[in-house]
Amino acid sequence: MAQQMIDLTLKLTDNMPAHKLFQRPVIVPHYTHEKTLKDFELGTENDRLSFATTFLGMVDHIGTHVDAFFHTNPNGATVDNMPLDMFMGKSVCFDMRHIPDLGDIDVSDLEEAEEKTGVKVDGHIVLMCTGLHERHYPDVKVVWSNAGITADATNWLADRGSKLHGVEGPSTDKPSDNLFPNHRVCRDRGITHYEWLVNLEQLIGKGEFQFFGPPIKIGDGSGAPVRAWAMVDD
Repeated sequence: MAQQMIDLTLKLTDNMPAHKLFQRPVIVPHYTHEKTLKDFELGTENDRLSFATTFLGMVDHIGTHVDAFFHTNPNGATVDNMPLDMFMGKSVCFDMRHIPDLGDIDVSDLEEAEEKTGVKVDGHIVLMCTGLHERHYPDVKVVWSNAGITADATNWLADRGSKLHGVEGPSTDKPSDNLFPNHRVCRDRGITHYEWLVNLEQLIGKGEFQFFGPPIKIGDGSGAPVRAWAMVDD
C-alpha cells in the first residue's frame, strides 16, 4: 500500500513566537554569498566558490521540539542520553478541535476521541489537534491561547503506556496559569511530549500511523528541536 509523508514541523524563523517564559530566537545570515565571494579567494581563478551560513541563537525549546526528561526532573535524562528509538513509533491523532482557546483536554475528551478513531491507545504516541496553529499563527496571540492537558488526562495516557504525546502551540499546559499539571505528571510518570507540531489536521481520520520525531543531539540538552513527520496510508 502506498504511503504519504506529512511534515509536522514548524519552520524556524527569526523572532518567531516563543513560549511565554522564553526569549524569541535570533536566526540571521552569518556569511552571505556576496560577502564570501568578495572576501575569500576560494576555488580557482576561473571558478570561484562562495558559501552562505546562518547564525542560530535560541533556547532548545523553540519551534517544533521535544522535552527531555531533564527539562522538569533534575535527575532525568538529558536529550542526548534518551534512546533514539523512543522518538518514533506507532501513533494516533485525536481530534480536539472542539476544545476552545485556554480550554482543558480531559479524560472524557481522550476517551471520546479514542472511540471515534477506532484505535485503542496501547503504547501509542498520541497527537492532539486543537486547530490552534491554523487559528492564530504567526500572531503572537498563539502563545497565550493554547489549551492544556489536565493531570487526569496525562495520567490516562501514561496508564496506557503512551511514553510521548504531542500538541500544537508552545506548551502542553495553558498559559493562563502556572500550575503546569501536564509537565508535573510527565515528570512523575517518566513520560514526555512534543510541542508546536503543525499540520495535525491532515492526520485526523487516518487511524494508526507511524510517527518520527528525532531530536538534535544536544549535549546535556533539556530538549531539542526536531524534524517531525508522519507516514500515513493513502
